[in-house]
Amino acid sequence: MSSSPQLHGFDDGQALAEALASAIAGQLRVAIETRGEALLAVSGGSTPKRLFELLSQQDLNWSRVTITLVDERWVPDSDERSNARMVEALLLQHKAADAEFVPLYVEAATPEAGIAEVRTRVGALKHPFDVVVLGMGPDGHTASFFPGGDRLREALDLSNTAQVLPMRAPGAGEPRITFTLRELLQAHTLYLHVQGNDKRDVLAQAEQPGSALPIANVLRAGRQLDIYWCP
Repeated sequence: MSSSPQLHGFDDGQALAEALASAIAGQLRVAIETRGEALLAVSGGSTPKRLFELLSQQDLNWSRVTITLVDERWVPDSDERSNARMVEALLLQHKAADAEFVPLYVEAATPEAGIAEVRTRVGALKHPFDVVVLGMGPDGHTASFFPGGDRLREALDLSNTAQVLPMRAPGAGEPRITFTLRELLQAHTLYLHVQGNDKRDVLAQAEQPGSALPIANVLRAGRQLDIYWCP
């Protein structure tokens, strides 16, 4: 059965983060109760910082939770632009310090050189994801599905069974590693976390028929998507 994205609006980032942290924690508890463990994939960037801080304090059996990233810049966690660095600093704290973290970066010169090791690492995770939290950039990218990406078509191809791919794009800065759209859409629960009126305008563009914005591929996938937004 297909579903339309559901927009949940909030007055500010604090209210949004509190509600989303509570919702994510609830889904993780359900997964733990159902199968004894939970798998969570989160996004980087500046938007989820408050969310991570609040989520880290949620009361659940974090020792049963494995956390990874939706995508990552190809930099070590000693680099300030590392998504893993932010997860380690803000999410893997307090009660969530007991969670297991599986980073996407490995010690290789390029994502192409390290892709085999990354695929082995993520292949060992018990898919599908229980919860995926996506973000979105002002250019309409989500995960590392950047406009002009060298492997964008491959990453968005729902018949592609690869779990992760390298990605290079003019707007991406560093080379990236990203889960594919097919892998992300298989999550039991899928959230999109966006803030700002400019992002709402991008979403409106993506909702138009024939939109080429990468996020449009998520919006029209025909599955339940909960969008958490605030100005």
